[in-house]
Amino acid sequence: MAAHNNDIEKGSIHAITPQEALGKNNGTLPASYGQAVRPSRIGNPGSLGLFSFASTTLMLSLYNIQTRNIHHPNVVVGMAIFCGGLAQLLAGMWEFPRGNVFGGTAFSSYGAFWMSYATILIPGSGIVAAFDGNDEELASGLGIFLVTWTLVTFFLLIAALRKNVGFILLFAFLTVTFAALAAGELAASVNSTKAGGVLGVITAFIAYYVGLSELLTSEDMAVVRLPLGIFPKRVD
Repeated sequence: MAAHNNDIEKGSIHAITPQEALGKNNGTLPASYGQAVRPSRIGNPGSLGLFSFASTTLMLSLYNIQTRNIHHPNVVVGMAIFCGGLAQLLAGMWEFPRGNVFGGTAFSSYGAFWMSYATILIPGSGIVAAFDGNDEELASGLGIFLVTWTLVTFFLLIAALRKNVGFILLFAFLTVTFAALAAGELAASVNSTKAGGVLGVITAFIAYYVGLSELLTSEDMAVVRLPLGIFPKRVD
């Protein structure tokens, strides 16, 4: 333990106490606080999360449009559990140690969304069976489920306003997608559900674009760079 402390003191990273980190008098962070932040060696998991989200969203959205006369979305269950769910959840957990609270919150939240949605569709969960054929009550329950995620997405849209144009478009389209799908369930409107499917397809391709941009940015030898419309930082 003593040897470990000596290594910290000799290097460029200095350990500080919680009291020093919070500030002894006025609660402000001291200038040395930045030295206590240990740089993460975790690679950027953003592309993994975005590609996983985009692929699962694209598949479900095509089902909502009733592509090739598909009326049951259950084939998406596997994707929702492992790709949209598990892969996104892992991406979110890897974002937190990198200091990206926004990415960690977004990926973890939507990973949980896909897992919970898949659980509803799995017959063995008994969730749909509990409604005992009452389709109207089931639709209302799904509508409230989707309204809740509309609110979560809208809050993330607010947080994305100072990120870049790519993220703003992504969360803006995702917000209206959830809203349209919620309206489709609550109003028993097939047209609203189909509109949500079309909006979901657009959302998926925006997510693909942002994910590819982040992937290319992380590669030093990448020939092509995709702009995201990053806002310049304000100088106080």
